Amino acid sequence: MSRPNTFFNFADLSEGIAGSLAAGIETRVFPGEQAMLSVVSFEPGSEGATHAHPEEQWGVLLEGSGIRIQDGVEVTVGAGDFWRTPGNVEHGFHAGPNGAKVLDIFAPPRDAYRTAGSGFAAS
Repeated sequence: MSRPNTFFNFADLSEGIAGSLAAGIETRVFPGEQAMLSVVSFEPGSEGATHAHPEEQWGVLLEGSGIRIQDGVEVTVGAGDFWRTPGNVEHGFHAGPNGAKVLDIFAPPRDAYRTAGSGFAAS
């Protein structure tokens, strides 16, 4: 039996909306009506630009390690750590030596991520 188009798996990220956020940082975005999930894969040592957006964002570090920069504060994080970023707060991420995989949850969904594209704010 085939699965409905509302079921996905972290091991198969061939679905969703593809995005390239920066060198060594790729994402697959899964938009809903009230929230949006983005699975972000960081190559070792890659760095996401510090940025802000009006949507609230939660992040869960699924694999690897890194440094989460939020509102000017750097916090070392490892697998299992998660955080909340209020809207319009500057934030970014630097992946550790083995890379990282982060699940980001946006509410409401980010319009810029509804179509394939590149950059943290571009669509």
